[in-house]
Amino acid sequence: MADIGVLGLGVMGRNLSLNLADHGYVTAVFNRHPEVTDRFLAECRQREPSWTWLQGFHELEAFVNAIERPRRIVLLVKAGDPTDLTIDNLLPFLDPGDILIDCGNAHWLDTIRRERELRRQEILFVGSGISGGETGARFGPSLMAGGSLEAWKRIEPVWLDIAAKVDPKTGDPIEGAAPGKPVREGEPCAAWVGENGAGHYVKMVHNGIEYIDMQLIAESYWLLKHLGGFDNPTLADIFARWNQGDLASYLIAITAEILRQPDPAGKGYLIDKILDAAGQKGTGKWAATSALDLGVPANALAEAVFARFLAALVEQRHQASRVLNGPQPLQATDPDALTRQLERCLYSAKICAYAQGFQLMQAAQEKYGWHFDFATIARIWRGGCIIRARFLNRIAAAFDTSPDLANLLLAGDFRRVLSEDHAAWRRSVADAVLSGLPVPALSSALAYYDSYRSERLPANLIQAQRDYFGAHTYERVDRPRGAFFHFDWHGSRQEIYSD
Repeated sequence: MADIGVLGLGVMGRNLSLNLADHGYVTAVFNRHPEVTDRFLAECRQREPSWTWLQGFHELEAFVNAIERPRRIVLLVKAGDPTDLTIDNLLPFLDPGDILIDCGNAHWLDTIRRERELRRQEILFVGSGISGGETGARFGPSLMAGGSLEAWKRIEPVWLDIAAKVDPKTGDPIEGAAPGKPVREGEPCAAWVGENGAGHYVKMVHNGIEYIDMQLIAESYWLLKHLGGFDNPTLADIFARWNQGDLASYLIAITAEILRQPDPAGKGYLIDKILDAAGQKGTGKWAATSALDLGVPANALAEAVFARFLAALVEQRHQASRVLNGPQPLQATDPDALTRQLERCLYSAKICAYAQGFQLMQAAQEKYGWHFDFATIARIWRGGCIIRARFLNRIAAAFDTSPDLANLLLAGDFRRVLSEDHAAWRRSVADAVLSGLPVPALSSALAYYDSYRSERLPANLIQAQRDYFGAHTYERVDRPRGAFFHFDWHGSRQEIYSD
């Protein structure tokens, strides 16, 4: 009998199946197109040492019956209606106590609904975020499970086995996994994060932070290129050096590698031949929408999404570049100083970006009744996932010290960094603005920092305007919060108390 089943053999399904097999789990696999299953198994027989742990099936009923009861079945199919259809097709063959684990990029509200509906039929349901792309799925992803504790206990040993591992002393990812030789030692990057849709919500926030992180890095690269005049090999060296310090992370590391890559189709470097239009799958937009719905000021996250929208207007931008004027970029008189300045700028902006992501999760747990352990979430993001970074150790430590921390900016370590480095951040944004180089994420993150640290903001004028044209009332600084007033701007000029 198979220990577990995987339904869906796309990129993630294939690689997760091999990860399970490497760890000694007999894995039943199924795809709605039988030829996909056959091709996958044929390829595995040729090059995968653990292929004997895989069992392929053409019929859904046979696939389900091959799995040891109570069954554990991983779903890796397209989110939305295809997931619902897959569940409907499975239900006739399931028994009470079986567990379905949706590892797709599902919307958390769909996961909440599915968990509730399946519970009524005595089927357990887990919505598990999985991050790390195909390499992570193959050799160790970050896994964020949401569902009942009963369901989590059923999958916990498997999830801890196949997850990425980090060094328990340093928090750095343990690399070196190979087909048939998984990493078994270290601290697993997998955890139960909460009930029903909590896992998919945490994964969505991860992706939102990923959007900001990538945009911040791209803007920093652009400033180094245009203000510093660095060529691609030198830029690669700069990012490689940054990867040895506070900025050490997967995204910084691959940026250095990308910048060194020659163009395989001709002369020069590949980065300069790639069209400046970035795609997206929607999770960043979900995160921005959720922030708007919950009233969370995740402005840098939203700006990162908008930046991709604007970049997609390739033809319009080309036309505008010929008719709209702007300044010539400044040239740094001391390129090394510029590099140091941008390193501190990027790190400060990243702190604010992550702060916005954690604030979003804080608001969501209140709305949906979850109870997040933010230190644990930071720890399981240290390996396997796209935003894995050394400074997540500092985030985990901040929440260990103060589990109810209102904002990461208030943690002692980050407070010190921002106090020391905000001047470099301001100079970088100012240089960009004076040079006509767009830095929407760097500048919006700075605006977030300045707004959050401001005892007073000009929102008093906005509220006065709202009261003037719509009688929306206002609060007074010399009265307790919750006491509302309206001023008769058009008639008696009297202030009226309104409870």
